[in-house]
Amino acid sequence: MTDKRDVPFTLEKLQAAFKSGELTCESYIDAVIERAESLNHLNAFITVDWEMLRKAARDVDQSGKAGEGLNGIPLCFKDNIQTGVLAASAATKALAGNISSASVVAERLLSSGALVGGMGNMHELAFGITTNNGYSGASKNPWNTERIPGGSSGGVAVAIAAGIMPAGIGTDTGGSVRLPSALCGIVGFRPSMMRYPSEGLVPVSHTRDTAGPMANTVKDCRILDAIMAGKNDSAIDEVASLSSIKLGVPRAYFFDNLDPEVGRLSEDALKKLSDAGVTLVEADIPNVGELDEACSFPIALYEFMQDLPAYLTAHVSHISIKDVADHALSPDVSGLMASLMSDGAMPESVYRDAINVVRPKLQQTYADYFSKQGVDAVIFPTTVLPATPIGDDETVELNCERLPTFPTFIHNTDPGSNAGIPGISLPIGLTHDGLPVGIEIDGPFNSDERLLSIAEALESVFNFTQRP
Repeated sequence: MTDKRDVPFTLEKLQAAFKSGELTCESYIDAVIERAESLNHLNAFITVDWEMLRKAARDVDQSGKAGEGLNGIPLCFKDNIQTGVLAASAATKALAGNISSASVVAERLLSSGALVGGMGNMHELAFGITTNNGYSGASKNPWNTERIPGGSSGGVAVAIAAGIMPAGIGTDTGGSVRLPSALCGIVGFRPSMMRYPSEGLVPVSHTRDTAGPMANTVKDCRILDAIMAGKNDSAIDEVASLSSIKLGVPRAYFFDNLDPEVGRLSEDALKKLSDAGVTLVEADIPNVGELDEACSFPIALYEFMQDLPAYLTAHVSHISIKDVADHALSPDVSGLMASLMSDGAMPESVYRDAINVVRPKLQQTYADYFSKQGVDAVIFPTTVLPATPIGDDETVELNCERLPTFPTFIHNTDPGSNAGIPGISLPIGLTHDGLPVGIEIDGPFNSDERLLSIAEALESVFNFTQRP
């Protein structure tokens, strides 16, 4: 049971093994804990309680319900998602020990039988993409431990990619589910805004924040999505016919300045899809970069200064936003917080223009694109470069040039985030240096089930089975 290859890591396989008696929940959890301890150097978790998890596993076995729904299956929750079981600190010192009532998405998963396997490490306050955290330490990419796993849901991605947990739940504001999924070689899904309730998430921006499932397969993301959305899961077996799929390829902006290996693997992926019968439409999305830039940070930074104080008042009233700012230990986050608390706060007039004028234009631009081009989704590299060295928090090297780390990594994931449309990242291959690369498809607002059905079809073409 201690060898990763001997343990079934998809939700479906776990359900079948539990039902058949091939595995007991307790024996599986023992293997999970043993593997987690052996890979402790990856720093995937902020908080675990192995004895509590073992007891929960024994209770599932005694109930005879192992394998029904999510009964007996441990999930890694990002540390900004309240579970009511383990503390959700958003990986920042001021919120250490914050055990509040379960978020709606966690409650739905736990009601289906899921176990809280642990709280995943993350970029402090979800304000970054490296998961190099001055408070909780850096999470390490299991493919190369000198590289970042991405963020801000980096610990969840590490736990899944390293074979510790079968799946997990992250949050995504500008790419924080899809980015680490791409850099760690797993699947990550950001739903349409408002598909899942956001109550019980430590917030950045109510307009942009959403939880999102992360797993080894699209099917597993579909299983979690149906539960998180409070929907009947009867439709998740449907997989789109490859010949019925029509994808837009927006090369301007989304294919600009790619790392050569990302470019090579992305072009290989497009050729595989075309050869498999998928229709590709070369068509750009007008002004997508300009519209995204004009609404991205104005919305996130203004709403953060409203949403976090409201969250603190509701859940940890003895903590103020000043306390959070004063105790931020990651240099990039500490500097941003200090700026926001002084004269660097986003002006309300800029925010109002972004939320009332620019964002609707961006949303309409996407809607018009899908309609006029007649495509189901757009496809593009999730990130413009693979995982970079831990410590490159301010700048990264891309094509012999040092560029700002955060905007470089969120370049492709951010527009869909601001438009509020669904997107999913799929692994497509490894660079010559052995680092995973992901490709993303974004669909029209509220096309989540169709997008997931398409993603499962594409996954069969890419057939990425490598593991670190």
